[in-house]
Amino acid sequence: MEKIILASQSPRRKELLLLAEINFEVIIADTDESYPADLSFENIAMHIAKNKALEVAKSHTGKTVLAADTIVICNNKVIGKPTDRNDAIAILTILSGNTHQVITGVCLIKNNTETIFADATTVHFHALTNEQISFYVDKYKPYDKAGAYAIQEWIGAVGIKKIDGDFYNVMGLPISRVVAMLQN
Repeated sequence: MEKIILASQSPRRKELLLLAEINFEVIIADTDESYPADLSFENIAMHIAKNKALEVAKSHTGKTVLAADTIVICNNKVIGKPTDRNDAIAILTILSGNTHQVITGVCLIKNNTETIFADATTVHFHALTNEQISFYVDKYKPYDKAGAYAIQEWIGAVGIKKIDGDFYNVMGLPISRVVAMLQN
């Protein structure tokens, strides 16, 4: 498989591409992560992923560019990355004992050909104590994560009752689907 460009600084996406033994390099560009208000949740994630991929693809013609964006939806609202400790605690308090969706939009671009999709996973959280939430936030500092958590960390082992869908999608990339697309 040819070397691809990952248009993301996410350490989790890098980890998943390494796990799948995909040859890649990371090139990122600053992009606007805003979106039109009338988009569906799936289209929000795809819109942001596409903008990331297009920005990098502009200066890397002939290369395959992979970009992704992950959002969390709870109570019919988009939950982004926490702004600080208090926001992370507030987000996890909302997710505690609740069910939410993790949606990752993925965009592959090569030679002006785009392949874009969204993958959704439903996550069911156990009720967490205030002490558990504070412990997690203080120890793991999940400020760069949509929904203020990473499933592969302590909170995933302790706080998640079950998931319906792709575990790796919750980490930030539905890797088996990406591999299948790259092989085609």
